[in-house]
Amino acid sequence: MSGFQVDDFIAGWVGGAASVIVGHPLDTVKTHLQAGHGYRNTLHCILTIYRNENATGFFKGMSFPLASIAVYNSVVFGIFSNVQRLITQYRCGQEKAVPTLSDVAFASMVTGLISVGIGCPVDLVKIRLQMQTAPTFQANVNLASGGASHKNILSSQTVYRGPIDCIRSVLRKEGICGMYRGAGAMIFRDVPGYCLYFIPYSLLCYWFTPEDHSTPSALSVWLAGGISGAISWGTATPMDVVKSRLQSDGVCQNKYNGVKDCIIKSYHNEGMQSVCQTNSGLVLH
Repeated sequence: MSGFQVDDFIAGWVGGAASVIVGHPLDTVKTHLQAGHGYRNTLHCILTIYRNENATGFFKGMSFPLASIAVYNSVVFGIFSNVQRLITQYRCGQEKAVPTLSDVAFASMVTGLISVGIGCPVDLVKIRLQMQTAPTFQANVNLASGGASHKNILSSQTVYRGPIDCIRSVLRKEGICGMYRGAGAMIFRDVPGYCLYFIPYSLLCYWFTPEDHSTPSALSVWLAGGISGAISWGTATPMDVVKSRLQSDGVCQNKYNGVKDCIIKSYHNEGMQSVCQTNSGLVLH
């Protein structure tokens, strides 16, 4: 059996950094929409963020994921490739055996479980920094009549000075468990999500590889990754919405007591579309 390999960790690190730089503005829009506060649609969200903070608002909280998601992606792809390789070699007893779908599925589930330990704190800090520009509803008090009207106005608030301040604040107020708020939803998102990413990805790369080649071309890998990402996020969106709403607690004033409570309240208040908010702008880390 061959030993542990680091090539996939390096490739994952480079890919993770690139995905953050390219995808963070859309990820910011996604997070604001999924929190479910103050936006009529995607265009309204984009215009509101731009009006409040100009173009810099779309890159809010980027420094932390840029430093951490690269490591996160490195771990995800490195673990998947090495677990798949070791399982296949153990099953077949040879180094260059072709993995079966069950090998890919098992490696994907292991990757999804392990990724939560690293990814949940990263996502929580990123989302709370992104949500500092989100509008919150406040009652517009009518001083002349002495009563509160039903009209709402939008306001924004700044809670954290940066990622380090955010981490300190969460640890001080909620303890270490606060850093893993939304971990349950993330498990339900990532375990099936990575299966629905890596299985189609592996199949597509195999189908796109010419018979006289041992590896797919760069274009084939890019196409396989795009199709697999769309399939994965199409099914992972509901749990991603739940995770975002749980993790944004503390910035927005929505309080949820776990995954089940978040799903029930979201469905009761907004219907089915509340847990299918905006597939546009989703970025697979």
